[in-house]
Amino acid sequence: MPDLDLAIRGGTVVTASDTIRCDIGIRNGRIALLAEAVTGAARTIDASGLLVMPGGIDSHVHLDQDSGPDVTMADGFESGSRSAAAGGNTTIIPFAMQIKGRSLRACVTEYHAKAEGQSLIDYGFHLIVSDPTPTVLNQELPALFADGCTSFKVFMTYDDLVLTDRQLLEVFSVARREQALVMVHAEGYDSIKFLADRLEQAGKTAPYYHGVSRPEIVEREAAHRAISHAELLDVPIMIVHVSGREAMEQIRWARQRGLKVYAETCPQYITLTADDMKGLNMDMSGAKYVCSPPPRDTDSQKAIWEGLKQGVFQTFSSDHCPFFYDSPRGKLSPKGRTSFRWVPNGIPGVETRMPILWSEGVAKGRISANEFVALTSTNHAKMYGLYPQKGTIAVGADADIVLWDANRKETLRQEILHHGSDYTPWEGFEVTGYPVMTIARGRTVVEEGKVRGSPGDGRFLKRDKSPYALPLGA
Repeated sequence: MPDLDLAIRGGTVVTASDTIRCDIGIRNGRIALLAEAVTGAARTIDASGLLVMPGGIDSHVHLDQDSGPDVTMADGFESGSRSAAAGGNTTIIPFAMQIKGRSLRACVTEYHAKAEGQSLIDYGFHLIVSDPTPTVLNQELPALFADGCTSFKVFMTYDDLVLTDRQLLEVFSVARREQALVMVHAEGYDSIKFLADRLEQAGKTAPYYHGVSRPEIVEREAAHRAISHAELLDVPIMIVHVSGREAMEQIRWARQRGLKVYAETCPQYITLTADDMKGLNMDMSGAKYVCSPPPRDTDSQKAIWEGLKQGVFQTFSSDHCPFFYDSPRGKLSPKGRTSFRWVPNGIPGVETRMPILWSEGVAKGRISANEFVALTSTNHAKMYGLYPQKGTIAVGADADIVLWDANRKETLRQEILHHGSDYTPWEGFEVTGYPVMTIARGRTVVEEGKVRGSPGDGRFLKRDKSPYALPLGA
């Protein structure tokens, strides 16, 4: 009987810290051996000429999430995980969202039911807290943290999700006590409402004005306010989907003060600009690019690259939030056609995240291959309580691996992608570097764009507490 289930031979192994030429032996879904030569496996994959990296971890995706009575999200767990795997990812962490007025525990139970038997790859849950009642704060949150949902997101905007400053302080306090990591969507609710009202009164309702209603100062103000609350309570926070220089400088300022403030950014902020939301002559095609925070300008893109190179950002996520474009329940809903205010907020991107960062970062000499692995996999695992089970290539770790062709050129287009949405914001975008094969716990999930895995292969991950969530005064 062969001692190993699978050997990956001849490739160059790249982790967040090292680049070495070695073979990998896999047994029972875990890495069992790293050696100059691995033989005696039931199956062998020839990785000659390829890079062998930890599978991507996208820690910010939205799947099968309630989006209101007139809108339907384009991806559930089956199509979303399929798309993620095709893009080189082996783990995703979507959000179990509390509906205001309802029990958070009940919402999480329903989300488990949506995921059960659907995902092709492993997944965890973040929580979204929209209604922090005493029961949620004192009973449900601690119990859900113990169940392995050890991080949660709060919003500083959106009618159905926004928390007051007092509510933010209440949930931050629980996070500190329980060592849960807080993710913050930092945009100022009242400022956005004020600007959106003024724009609509002036007849400026095209998708382009979505960005005008959410300028960088709105993101900067909210980031500073969230940081101030976190400093007051000595609680670490992660500010997600940072779009430009102004919010980034608030994070850098906080770090210089010794605060535990972490940051995430996304592909849209290094490749798209506000002009994309103009579409053709300010038509509705600009709705394809509506997300929050919105894409900015080329100076903001330069700022994000500064942050990526200087370590301001720990993670690079997709913020995959897929809607249909040409659909009355998507971007072109009847209400969405009347004003930018009602265009569903979000874009698909879980499958294109890694190719875009490799092409724009590694292939263009902005970051190293090791930094790429850290930003797309290892740091996510460390930040969210999955390391070293996930996010690295080491003996004992799950055999979550992507084989990567660093020289392969591909043109991103809807016809080759696997998500449920009917478009990609990166139609025609050329990349250098692309996944060849995605292996999750030793199983081939996607090979040369063809799906080999099955719904239900992925498992729910009960995550540990994050070491990054320890307060300074712990």
